Amino acid sequence: MFIYNTLNAVFDAIVRNGAQSGMNELEFLEEELKRWWDGKQRKDMITGLAYYSDRQDIEQKSRRAIGPNGNPVDVHNLPNFKIMDNQYGILVDQKNNYLLGRPVEIKTEGKDDGYTKALDEIFTDDYWETMQATGENSINCGVAWQFVYVGADGKLRVKMLRGDRVLPFWADEEHKTLDAALYVYPITVYRGRTPETVYKAEYYTKNGIQYYVYDNQRLIPDSEKTDATYLTVDGKPMNWREVPLVAFKRNRHEQPLICKVKCLQDALNQLTSWFADTTSEDIRNTVLVLYNYDGENLGEFRRNLMTYGAVKIRRDDGQNGGVEALHVEVNPENFQLIQNLLKRAIIENGRGFDAKDERFTSGTANQMNIQAAYSDIDLDANQMETQFKVSLRRLMGFVDTYLAAKGIKATSKVEFVFNRNMLTNEAETIANCRNSVGILSDETIISNHPWTTDTAKELERVQKERAEAMEGMDQFPKGE
Repeated sequence: MFIYNTLNAVFDAIVRNGAQSGMNELEFLEEELKRWWDGKQRKDMITGLAYYSDRQDIEQKSRRAIGPNGNPVDVHNLPNFKIMDNQYGILVDQKNNYLLGRPVEIKTEGKDDGYTKALDEIFTDDYWETMQATGENSINCGVAWQFVYVGADGKLRVKMLRGDRVLPFWADEEHKTLDAALYVYPITVYRGRTPETVYKAEYYTKNGIQYYVYDNQRLIPDSEKTDATYLTVDGKPMNWREVPLVAFKRNRHEQPLICKVKCLQDALNQLTSWFADTTSEDIRNTVLVLYNYDGENLGEFRRNLMTYGAVKIRRDDGQNGGVEALHVEVNPENFQLIQNLLKRAIIENGRGFDAKDERFTSGTANQMNIQAAYSDIDLDANQMETQFKVSLRRLMGFVDTYLAAKGIKATSKVEFVFNRNMLTNEAETIANCRNSVGILSDETIISNHPWTTDTAKELERVQKERAEAMEGMDQFPKGE
């Protein structure tokens, strides 16, 4: 059976580990959650989400100088630009839309007896919107999750869960078999008229869902909810055979993309902000040197130079006081050179593509040049596609179970085809398709044509047109 009654409960690896350590299951969960909540893995996820949402370290930038005692102090009367050139956000959108910008095509084989139609009713536009959100979160967090459930209307539904809110308990080092998971998420409640954030926790196991409130590093049973099963079949509480939570990983290391480019993104923000500070501050372009107007110690010297753009120097040559100017020139070409180097480094280390590449803008780009420009993002997309196909196959286990309960059996193998959103030389691709007639099958040619959005429907149209053409020819009288 694919599903079984909750009364047939079994002890999973988590319970056994907790018993061996002298802790009960709840204490074990609390310790694991506390360690993960403030751990580096989750902090990297939160950083990735923050940087994508334009909340970056440059917001903490301040103008500082060396004070009289030698310690740095904030200087508040100077320009302090906090410019954010979010190349990381562009990189995330590039990767997500490159692989998931178009709906994933579902291919089935064999006789269609309602199974394909049933799949179309599950994998609707709403699901592919959820898949896009899953891809975005997977890139930012390294892994995102999809929770499978049956809605109040009896239809199978899928909800995306953010990676920074799910603590998984894996049964193996390869992270392929999920024993259980804790889903912790914030909600806003009102104490009188005062809003307050409360963290709820849902513990998913093969035996159902347990509800908690996470407060002061303790898991307290939620008095507003009752522990439940995942399904109700013919009025009986039932569960899936596996935990209905599917991991969608960016790569097998589950590493957030921000880990590869954060230092470069910070350097770009700092450089751009510094250039704006320097060019907008007149006194920094000219430093005044005042002779014989009292000397100053090093702390005062540094602070006055930073704050006022002036320094006072005592001369012992008997000359009267005076003022000289030292001109400080800022070369915009050097700034632009370093800026371009940083942007290029972000693209290369993040494995993206440069939309302003001369291979795109020359006007004579052929397919070979386009593929070369996309080579880096293609490598990253290959890893992500492999991981997502494995996850979709696991998701299909829940889909087939649901359909079997409704009397619809899986009659064919399901294949998921990712339609990558790559720029193409359409004329060259269409010519290649035309030249392949008689060598390759119609299905292969149609699936590779740049104007095809649904291979199966396009094949039906072609076959229908050919049948109508044959009927038209039969209406003509045959010659003797």
